[in-house]
Amino acid sequence: MPAAAPDVIVVSIGATAGWQGADRGLAAALEAVGATVVMAQTGPVPEVRTFMLTDLVQAAAARRAAQRALDDLRVARRAPGPAIVYCSVTAALLWPRPGAIWLDALARENRPGHHGLWQRRVEIRRLAASPVIMAMAPSALDSLPAARRPPAVVVPVSVDPSGLAGGTRDIDVVAYVGDPVKRRLDVILEAWGRARREGETLVLAGLERSGALAGVRFAGPLAPDAFRALLRRARVYAAAPLREDFGITPLQALADGCRLATTPAPGAYPALALARQLDPHLVSADLATAIRTALDTSDPGYPQRAASLLAPYRTEAVQARLAEDVLPRLLPGWGVA
Repeated sequence: MPAAAPDVIVVSIGATAGWQGADRGLAAALEAVGATVVMAQTGPVPEVRTFMLTDLVQAAAARRAAQRALDDLRVARRAPGPAIVYCSVTAALLWPRPGAIWLDALARENRPGHHGLWQRRVEIRRLAASPVIMAMAPSALDSLPAARRPPAVVVPVSVDPSGLAGGTRDIDVVAYVGDPVKRRLDVILEAWGRARREGETLVLAGLERSGALAGVRFAGPLAPDAFRALLRRARVYAAAPLREDFGITPLQALADGCRLATTPAPGAYPALALARQLDPHLVSADLATAIRTALDTSDPGYPQRAASLLAPYRTEAVQARLAEDVLPRLLPGWGVA
Protein backbone atom coordinates (compact mmCIF):
# COMPACT_ATOMS: atom_id res chain seq x y z
CA MET A 1 0.00 0.00 0.00
CA PRO A 2 1.60 3.35 -1.01
CA ALA A 3 2.48 5.82 1.69
CA ALA A 4 0.23 8.84 2.06
CA ALA A 5 1.45 12.01 0.40
CA PRO A 6 2.89 14.62 2.77
CA ASP A 7 1.09 17.84 3.54
CA VAL A 8 4.05 20.05 2.58
CA ILE A 9 7.15 19.84 0.40
CA VAL A 10 9.90 22.22 1.57
CA VAL A 11 12.21 23.14 -1.33
CA SER A 12 15.68 24.10 -0.13
CA ILE A 13 18.73 25.36 -1.99
CA GLY A 14 20.70 25.75 1.22
CA ALA A 15 23.38 27.84 -0.46
CA THR A 16 24.70 29.04 2.91
CA ALA A 17 24.99 27.46 6.33
CA GLY A 18 22.43 29.97 7.57
CA TRP A 19 19.86 28.95 4.97
CA GLN A 20 20.53 25.25 5.56
CA GLY A 21 19.78 25.62 9.26
CA ALA A 22 16.79 27.86 8.60
CA ASP A 23 15.25 25.44 6.10
CA ARG A 24 15.62 22.50 8.46
CA GLY A 25 14.16 24.59 11.26
CA LEU A 26 11.14 25.52 9.15
CA ALA A 27 10.48 21.87 8.29
CA ALA A 28 10.75 20.94 11.98
CA ALA A 29 8.36 23.73 12.96
CA LEU A 30 5.79 22.59 10.40
CA GLU A 31 6.04 19.05 11.71
CA ALA A 32 5.73 20.25 15.30
CA VAL A 33 2.29 21.73 14.56
CA GLY A 34 1.07 18.54 12.89
CA ALA A 35 1.96 18.82 9.20
CA THR A 36 3.76 15.99 7.44
CA VAL A 37 6.77 17.30 5.56
CA VAL A 38 9.19 16.15 2.87
CA MET A 39 12.42 18.08 2.26
CA ALA A 40 13.35 18.58 -1.41
CA GLN A 41 16.99 19.63 -1.32
CA THR A 42 19.12 20.60 -4.29
CA GLY A 43 22.37 19.32 -2.85
CA PRO A 44 25.60 21.12 -3.81
CA VAL A 45 25.13 23.64 -6.63
CA PRO A 46 28.05 24.59 -8.93
CA GLU A 47 29.65 27.96 -8.31
CA VAL A 48 29.55 30.30 -11.30
CA ARG A 49 30.91 33.75 -11.95
CA THR A 50 27.98 36.16 -12.15
CA PHE A 51 24.95 36.86 -9.97
CA MET A 52 22.59 36.36 -12.92
CA LEU A 53 24.04 32.94 -13.68
CA THR A 54 24.27 32.01 -10.00
CA ASP A 55 20.55 32.64 -9.57
CA LEU A 56 19.75 30.73 -12.77
CA VAL A 57 21.79 27.69 -11.70
CA GLN A 58 20.30 27.69 -8.21
CA ALA A 59 16.73 28.24 -9.45
CA ALA A 60 17.08 25.39 -11.96
CA ALA A 61 18.40 23.09 -9.23
CA ALA A 62 15.44 24.02 -7.01
CA ARG A 63 13.03 23.29 -9.85
CA ARG A 64 14.57 19.85 -10.37
CA ALA A 65 14.43 19.09 -6.64
CA ALA A 66 10.77 20.11 -6.42
CA GLN A 67 9.85 18.15 -9.54
CA ARG A 68 11.63 15.04 -8.26
CA ALA A 69 9.65 15.24 -5.03
CA LEU A 70 6.39 15.60 -6.95
CA ASP A 71 7.30 12.73 -9.28
CA ASP A 72 8.13 10.48 -6.35
CA LEU A 73 4.68 11.12 -4.90
CA ARG A 74 2.65 10.36 -8.02
CA VAL A 75 1.79 6.87 -6.77
CA ALA A 76 0.09 8.52 -3.83
CA ARG A 77 -1.13 11.64 -5.61
CA ARG A 78 -4.21 13.36 -4.29
CA ALA A 79 -5.85 16.49 -5.60
CA PRO A 80 -4.66 19.16 -5.24
CA GLY A 81 -1.56 17.41 -3.90
CA PRO A 82 0.96 18.58 -1.30
CA ALA A 83 1.53 22.25 -0.73
CA ILE A 84 5.00 23.55 -1.54
CA VAL A 85 7.12 26.05 0.37
CA TYR A 86 10.05 27.52 -1.56
CA CYS A 87 12.81 28.68 0.76
CA SER A 88 13.94 31.98 -0.82
CA VAL A 89 12.77 33.90 -3.86
CA THR A 90 15.54 32.26 -5.89
CA ALA A 91 14.14 28.80 -5.16
CA ALA A 92 10.77 29.93 -6.58
CA LEU A 93 11.94 31.68 -9.75
CA LEU A 94 11.61 28.58 -11.98
CA TRP A 95 9.09 26.67 -9.89
CA PRO A 96 7.24 23.73 -11.45
CA ARG A 97 4.05 24.87 -9.75
CA PRO A 98 3.02 27.72 -7.39
CA GLY A 99 3.70 27.52 -3.69
CA ALA A 100 4.41 29.62 -0.65
CA ILE A 101 7.62 31.68 -0.73
CA TRP A 102 9.67 32.11 2.45
CA LEU A 103 11.94 35.07 1.83
CA ASP A 104 14.45 37.28 3.56
CA ALA A 105 14.95 39.75 0.69
CA LEU A 106 13.87 40.52 -2.86
CA ALA A 107 15.95 40.47 -6.02
CA ARG A 108 15.00 44.11 -6.59
CA GLU A 109 17.08 44.89 -3.48
CA ASN A 110 20.07 42.58 -3.64
CA ARG A 111 20.32 42.23 -7.43
CA PRO A 112 20.45 45.86 -8.62
CA GLY A 113 21.20 46.93 -12.18
CA HIS A 114 22.36 44.28 -14.64
CA HIS A 115 22.85 41.74 -11.83
CA GLY A 116 19.10 41.11 -11.67
CA LEU A 117 17.79 41.79 -15.17
CA TRP A 118 15.76 38.60 -15.41
CA GLN A 119 15.28 37.83 -11.72
CA ARG A 120 13.43 41.04 -10.89
CA ARG A 121 10.87 40.55 -13.66
CA VAL A 122 10.17 36.91 -12.82
CA GLU A 123 10.06 37.71 -9.11
CA ILE A 124 7.06 40.02 -9.53
CA ARG A 125 5.09 37.27 -11.27
CA ARG A 126 5.99 34.67 -8.67
CA LEU A 127 4.98 36.93 -5.78
CA ALA A 128 1.64 37.62 -7.44
CA ALA A 129 0.96 33.91 -8.03
CA SER A 130 2.03 32.64 -4.61
CA PRO A 131 -0.75 31.59 -2.22
CA VAL A 132 1.27 32.79 0.79
CA ILE A 133 4.26 35.10 1.10
CA MET A 134 6.17 34.29 4.27
CA ALA A 135 8.44 37.25 5.07
CA MET A 136 11.20 36.78 7.62
CA ALA A 137 10.89 40.42 8.70
CA PRO A 138 8.04 42.97 8.51
CA SER A 139 10.08 45.20 6.19
CA ALA A 140 11.15 42.46 3.75
CA LEU A 141 8.74 43.69 1.03
CA ASP A 142 9.08 47.42 1.65
CA SER A 143 11.06 48.05 -1.53
CA LEU A 144 8.05 47.05 -3.65
CA PRO A 145 5.63 49.79 -4.73
CA ALA A 146 2.51 49.63 -2.58
CA ALA A 147 0.34 48.69 -5.58
CA ARG A 148 2.51 45.63 -6.30
CA ARG A 149 3.12 44.56 -2.71
CA PRO A 150 1.29 41.34 -1.85
CA PRO A 151 0.05 40.67 1.69
CA ALA A 152 2.55 38.72 3.73
CA VAL A 153 2.70 36.69 6.90
CA VAL A 154 5.77 37.41 9.04
CA VAL A 155 7.52 34.10 9.72
CA PRO A 156 11.05 34.69 11.04
CA VAL A 157 13.75 32.13 11.53
CA SER A 158 13.25 30.92 15.08
CA VAL A 159 15.81 32.16 17.60
CA ASP A 160 15.97 30.75 21.13
CA PRO A 161 18.52 31.06 23.93
CA SER A 162 21.11 28.31 23.57
CA GLY A 163 21.73 27.74 27.26
CA LEU A 164 21.14 28.96 30.78
CA ALA A 165 21.70 32.64 31.52
CA GLY A 166 24.15 33.87 34.11
CA GLY A 167 27.36 32.19 33.00
CA THR A 168 30.82 33.77 33.04
CA ARG A 169 31.38 36.49 30.43
CA ASP A 170 35.12 36.11 29.90
CA ILE A 171 35.27 37.27 26.25
CA ASP A 172 35.04 40.99 25.59
CA VAL A 173 33.74 41.08 22.00
CA VAL A 174 32.70 38.50 19.40
CA ALA A 175 32.00 39.08 15.71
CA TYR A 176 31.08 36.71 12.90
CA VAL A 177 33.09 37.33 9.70
CA GLY A 178 32.56 34.20 7.62
CA ASP A 179 32.37 36.40 4.52
CA PRO A 180 34.96 39.10 5.32
CA VAL A 181 33.73 41.42 2.56
CA LYS A 182 30.02 41.29 3.37
CA ARG A 183 30.76 41.39 7.11
CA ARG A 184 33.28 44.23 6.61
CA LEU A 185 36.13 42.66 8.53
CA ASP A 186 38.27 45.70 7.76
CA VAL A 187 35.78 48.02 9.46
CA ILE A 188 35.54 45.77 12.51
CA LEU A 189 39.32 45.52 12.88
CA GLU A 190 39.80 49.26 12.46
CA ALA A 191 37.10 49.98 15.02
CA TRP A 192 38.55 47.47 17.46
CA GLY A 193 41.97 49.03 17.09
CA ARG A 194 40.50 52.34 18.30
CA ALA A 195 38.13 50.93 20.92
CA ARG A 196 40.37 48.32 22.58
CA ARG A 197 42.02 48.77 25.94
CA GLU A 198 44.95 46.76 27.25
CA GLY A 199 44.02 43.15 27.98
CA GLU A 200 40.77 43.12 25.98
CA THR A 201 40.15 40.55 23.25
CA LEU A 202 38.04 40.39 20.10
CA VAL A 203 37.20 36.87 18.91
CA LEU A 204 36.39 36.56 15.20
CA ALA A 205 34.35 33.49 14.25
CA GLY A 206 33.87 32.01 10.79
CA LEU A 207 37.32 32.76 9.39
CA GLU A 208 40.75 31.19 9.78
CA ARG A 209 43.69 33.55 9.46
CA SER A 210 47.32 33.37 10.45
CA GLY A 211 49.35 36.24 11.81
CA ALA A 212 49.18 38.02 15.15
CA LEU A 213 47.05 41.09 15.77
CA ALA A 214 47.02 42.67 19.22
CA GLY A 215 43.88 41.72 21.07
CA VAL A 216 42.43 39.68 18.18
CA ARG A 217 41.84 35.94 17.94
CA PHE A 218 40.53 34.16 14.85
CA ALA A 219 38.38 31.21 15.95
CA GLY A 220 37.88 29.81 12.44
CA PRO A 221 34.70 28.14 11.19
CA LEU A 222 32.65 26.80 14.09
CA ALA A 223 29.82 24.31 14.39
CA PRO A 224 26.54 25.99 15.39
CA ASP A 225 26.71 24.72 18.99
CA ALA A 226 30.29 25.91 19.37
CA PHE A 227 29.41 29.34 18.02
CA ARG A 228 26.49 29.67 20.43
CA ALA A 229 28.77 28.61 23.30
CA LEU A 230 31.09 31.45 22.30
CA LEU A 231 28.20 33.91 22.39
CA ARG A 232 27.27 32.82 25.91
CA ARG A 233 30.76 33.85 27.03
CA ALA A 234 30.80 37.24 25.26
CA ARG A 235 29.89 40.62 26.67
CA VAL A 236 29.41 42.35 23.29
CA TYR A 237 28.62 41.23 19.76
CA ALA A 238 29.94 43.59 17.06
CA ALA A 239 28.54 43.81 13.51
CA ALA A 240 29.22 46.01 10.49
CA PRO A 241 27.44 44.36 7.53
CA LEU A 242 27.36 45.86 4.06
CA ARG A 243 23.67 44.86 4.05
CA GLU A 244 21.70 42.45 6.18
CA ASP A 245 18.70 40.68 4.75
CA PHE A 246 17.77 38.88 7.98
CA GLY A 247 20.88 38.43 10.06
CA ILE A 248 20.46 35.50 12.40
CA THR A 249 23.79 35.81 14.24
CA PRO A 250 23.02 39.24 15.81
CA LEU A 251 19.65 37.88 16.94
CA GLN A 252 21.35 34.81 18.41
CA ALA A 253 23.79 37.09 20.21
CA LEU A 254 20.91 39.02 21.77
CA ALA A 255 19.19 35.76 22.73
CA ASP A 256 22.37 34.61 24.46
CA GLY A 257 22.78 37.78 26.50
CA CYS A 258 25.27 39.84 24.45
CA ARG A 259 24.91 43.55 23.91
CA LEU A 260 24.73 44.34 20.21
CA ALA A 261 27.01 47.08 18.86
CA THR A 262 26.39 47.62 15.16
CA THR A 263 26.63 50.03 12.31
CA PRO A 264 23.43 50.87 10.42
CA ALA A 265 22.95 48.80 7.27
CA PRO A 266 20.42 48.47 4.45
CA GLY A 267 18.17 45.44 4.30
CA ALA A 268 15.47 44.11 6.58
CA TYR A 269 18.03 43.51 9.42
CA PRO A 270 15.50 43.11 12.27
CA ALA A 271 18.24 43.03 14.92
CA LEU A 272 19.08 46.65 14.00
CA ALA A 273 15.65 47.86 15.08
CA LEU A 274 15.92 45.83 18.29
CA ALA A 275 19.37 47.26 19.01
CA ARG A 276 18.02 50.80 18.65
CA GLN A 277 15.22 50.06 21.08
CA LEU A 278 17.57 48.44 23.58
CA ASP A 279 20.20 51.19 23.54
CA PRO A 280 20.43 53.66 20.62
CA HIS A 281 23.98 54.59 21.65
CA LEU A 282 25.13 51.15 20.49
CA VAL A 283 24.02 51.78 16.89
CA SER A 284 26.45 54.08 15.14
CA ALA A 285 28.47 54.51 11.97
CA ASP A 286 31.35 54.97 14.42
CA LEU A 287 31.57 51.33 15.47
CA ALA A 288 34.51 51.96 17.79
CA THR A 289 32.45 54.32 19.94
CA ALA A 290 29.52 51.88 19.95
CA ILE A 291 31.77 49.02 21.08
CA ARG A 292 33.43 51.12 23.78
CA THR A 293 30.06 52.29 25.06
CA ALA A 294 28.78 48.72 25.16
CA LEU A 295 31.80 47.58 27.15
CA ASP A 296 31.81 50.49 29.60
CA THR A 297 28.11 51.04 30.32
CA SER A 298 26.50 49.11 33.14
CA ASP A 299 23.02 48.01 32.09
CA PRO A 300 22.01 44.84 33.94
CA GLY A 301 18.47 44.98 32.51
CA TYR A 302 19.64 44.78 28.88
CA PRO A 303 19.41 40.94 28.55
CA GLN A 304 15.90 40.88 30.02
CA ARG A 305 14.70 43.63 27.68
CA ALA A 306 16.27 41.81 24.75
CA ALA A 307 14.52 38.58 25.72
CA SER A 308 11.19 40.42 25.75
CA LEU A 309 11.75 41.93 22.30
CA LEU A 310 12.78 38.52 20.95
CA ALA A 311 9.51 36.86 21.99
CA PRO A 312 8.13 36.86 18.39
CA TYR A 313 11.24 34.94 17.28
CA ARG A 314 10.93 32.12 19.80
CA THR A 315 10.14 28.68 18.44
CA GLU A 316 6.70 28.55 20.00
CA ALA A 317 5.75 31.90 18.44
CA VAL A 318 6.92 30.80 14.97
CA GLN A 319 5.02 27.54 15.29
CA ALA A 320 1.84 29.38 16.25
CA ARG A 321 2.18 31.66 13.22
CA LEU A 322 2.56 28.66 10.92
CA ALA A 323 -0.42 26.86 12.42
CA GLU A 324 -2.73 29.88 12.49
CA ASP A 325 -1.74 31.99 9.48
CA VAL A 326 0.18 29.84 6.99
CA LEU A 327 -1.13 26.28 6.90
CA PRO A 328 -4.82 27.29 6.65
CA ARG A 329 -3.94 29.16 3.43
CA LEU A 330 -1.89 26.31 2.01
CA LEU A 331 -4.03 23.33 2.97
CA PRO A 332 -7.80 23.50 2.51
CA GLY A 333 -9.51 22.32 5.66
CA TRP A 334 -6.43 22.68 7.87
CA GLY A 335 -7.48 23.06 11.48
CA VAL A 336 -11.10 22.24 10.79
CA ALA A 337 -12.35 19.52 13.10
